[in-house]
Formats: sequence, structure tokens, C-alpha cells
Amino acid sequence: MVDAADVELRNATYAWFVELGRAPSSAETAERVRSEPAAVRGGWRRLHEAHALVLDDAGELHMANPFSAVPTRHRVRAAGRSWWANCAWDAFGICAALHVDGCVESSCPDCGEAFAVEVRDGRPDDESLVFHCLVPAARWWEDIVFT
Repeated sequence: MVDAADVELRNATYAWFVELGRAPSSAETAERVRSEPAAVRGGWRRLHEAHALVLDDAGELHMANPFSAVPTRHRVRAAGRSWWANCAWDAFGICAALHVDGCVESSCPDCGEAFAVEVRDGRPDDESLVFHCLVPAARWWEDIVFT
């Protein structure tokens, strides 16, 4: 069960992720929140079980939606930094979550063609693009990494 300390850990984890432009390790996060890596991994595990973030098999961050801890074909450049996103939808979510303009770089999952979309004032410069989910939202957490 997630408690107030876990919510505080989640907030610190996200802040550190934003600042670094990558996922912080449990050791880095522990140092930042003045804790032990095992305690951070325990909090992350509870957050993982509550679908607040996703861990890898080693108990480290894999996703902190909309951010990805691993390289993907969805890159966001904004506010002098860049981040990987889990999917195209999450890429736009990074600009929205940070309240910044940015550039989403991705590729078509069908043909592989690369594209870039500028986001200004919360709107993409190309509104003709379509985002399609093959998996219904109600089933995303059955395999969130695939989804």
C-alpha cells in the first residue's frame, strides 16, 4: 500500500528524472532523499504495484510515465534537455507535464519514416497526425512495457 512517504519518494524520483534527463538509479535517489537504496527500491516496488511507475527485473526504473528509462524511438527535446518517452502519446505528455514547448522526434511504426513535431503552447505544429493504440486502455497494465 502506498503511503505519504511513497508519494514523496515518487515526487522526488520524477523531479530527479526531469533534472537529469534520464532515470536516476536507486543509489542516486537514496542519496538525494537521504535514505538507503534498499528503502528506495522498497518504495519503488510499492509504487510499481500501484501502477505509479514501472520497474525492471533488477528493481530499477524502467518507466516513470511519461518518461522512459531506456532508449526508445520517441525522443523529446525541450527546455534545454532531452528525454526518452515510452510511446508517441507519452512524448507529447512530457511537454504537457513540464508545461514547456519542445520537439517530439519519432518514427512511423508502420513504415519507419522519421518525423519531428514541434509543440508550441501545448499544440503540435502538425495536427494531421494520428495516434493509434492497438491494445485497449483497460488492458494496458497486463503488459505495460509492450503497450
